[in-house]
Amino acid sequence: MVTVRPHLWFADNDAHEAAAFYAEHVPGSRVGNVLTASEGIPGVVAGEPFIVEFTVCGLDVVGLNAGPDLRLDEAFSFYLLCDGQEEVDHYWDLFTADGGKPGPCGWCTDRFGVSWQVIPKQLEELCGDYSTAANQRTVQAMLTMSKIDVAALEAAYAGE
Repeated sequence: MVTVRPHLWFADNDAHEAAAFYAEHVPGSRVGNVLTASEGIPGVVAGEPFIVEFTVCGLDVVGLNAGPDLRLDEAFSFYLLCDGQEEVDHYWDLFTADGGKPGPCGWCTDRFGVSWQVIPKQLEELCGDYSTAANQRTVQAMLTMSKIDVAALEAAYAGE
C-alpha cells in the first residue's frame, strides 16, 4: 500500500523536541518511533535523534535532523482549522511564543521553524466561494490581519 506523509528537515536538530511539543499541545498528536544517529552521519551527533516519526492532528509526519544545510520555510505549512476566536488565540499564542514569529493572514512560524496557518472555520464559511461582495470584503479584511480576528471578519462580511 502506498502512503504519503510530509518529511520535514529540522536544521537545528530539534525534530524530537518539536514532536514532543506538538504531542503535548495539539490534540491528536504523538511522538512515534525515534531512530538515533550512528557514527559518521554529517550534521548529527551519534546517539542523538536522527529520524523522528510523529503525528500532528492525526497526520503522520517524518522529522529529520541532518544539520543546517536546508531550512524549513513558509513554502510548507500546517493548516490548523480552529473552532472560533478562543482556539485561534490559544494556538497563535502557543506557536508565536519562545522565538516563534507572527506572519500575515493567519500565518505564523513556531520556534522550530515550522509554519502554521491558524485559521478559524468562520473564515472559510465567510469567504464562501469568493463570488459575492460579502465574500470579497471578508478576504480583503483577512489580508490586513496578522492573527485572524473573527469579529472583524464578521463585520467585514456584514459591510460594517
